[in-house]
Amino acid sequence: MAEKENKDGWLKRLQTKWKLDSLLQVVMVLIVFACTGFTILFIKNPILDFFGVEKGGFLNTFLYLLLVLPLYQVFLLIYGFIFGQFSFFWEKEKAFLRRMASLFKKKDT
Repeated sequence: MAEKENKDGWLKRLQTKWKLDSLLQVVMVLIVFACTGFTILFIKNPILDFFGVEKGGFLNTFLYLLLVLPLYQVFLLIYGFIFGQFSFFWEKEKAFLRRMASLFKKKDT
């Protein structure tokens, strides 16, 4: 019984943090993250192998950041759409892009 309460508590905390309407929505968001992670796991190596990059080097890291991370964002939106959570992930994506853009903005001094 205590284990169920811990799981409910954990899911409730995510629901509050992410401002979601139901626990089902929390579960769907977690499923989207899982599907996206598995997809990237399966496509990462073929993408890097296509470019003939050795694992662990600077070029590997550079191509990963340049190619695979943007694909992760795209797959989040695709799976979000499939599982009916597109608006949640679109809002997160916009926030992510704003943060990335702020890194490149010239700061006023």
